Amino acid sequence: MSNFEELNNEQKREILNFFKEKYKVITMDATFGELEEKGYYNPITMTLDGVLLRIEKVDFKFNHTILFEGSKFRSGKGAIGVECIVHYKDGEWQIKESKEIWIS
Repeated sequence: MSNFEELNNEQKREILNFFKEKYKVITMDATFGELEEKGYYNPITMTLDGVLLRIEKVDFKFNHTILFEGSKFRSGKGAIGVECIVHYKDGEWQIKESKEIWIS
């Protein structure tokens, strides 16, 4: 979440806790390089011990709508990029549209 300049630390913790509670996994705020330094990346198999979620582009639209591009990386042959439109309605964010934009 190093590029989430609009969020404070509490908001970042809320995002991490969401994934931790929903998927019952260990969550952390780290870049690929930081995960590599901590030993989570195996350069021989080119795989990550876990999943790296990234948000590359964010475009805040009018009417509580956000367009973003993101990706999920586990390995060079296990990654996917998506483009999503989410809308804030009835007190929660809901996916309005989502599509794959690349896959490896």
